[in-house]
Amino acid sequence: MAKKSMIEREKKRERLVAKYAAKRAELKEIANDESRPMEERFKARLKLAKLPRNSSATRLHNRCQLTGRPHAYYRKLKISRIALRELGSAGQIPGMVKSSW
Repeated sequence: MAKKSMIEREKKRERLVAKYAAKRAELKEIANDESRPMEERFKARLKLAKLPRNSSATRLHNRCQLTGRPHAYYRKLKISRIALRELGSAGQIPGMVKSSW
C-alpha cells in the first residue's frame, strides 16, 4: 500500500514543480543577477526559500509507474527492472521474449 502513496506523492511534486516553475525561475534570475543591489538579491533568496520544498525540480525522482520503485528505472518504459521482468515473463510486453531468466 505504501508504494501507491509514493507514486501519488511524486505526482503531487510534479504538480507543484509545474505550478511554481515560473516564479522560481524569476526569483533565481533576480538572485543571480550581480548587477542588482545585494539587498534585492537577498530578498529574492528569502522568497525562494519560502516556496514549498517540493516545488523544486531537484526533488523529483523517476519512479516505476507500477510499483513506485525508485531504483533500476527504465526511462523509455517508465517501469523498474523487476516490473519489466515480471511483465516480460508473463508475455505482456510485445516483442520481448523470455530468455534464460
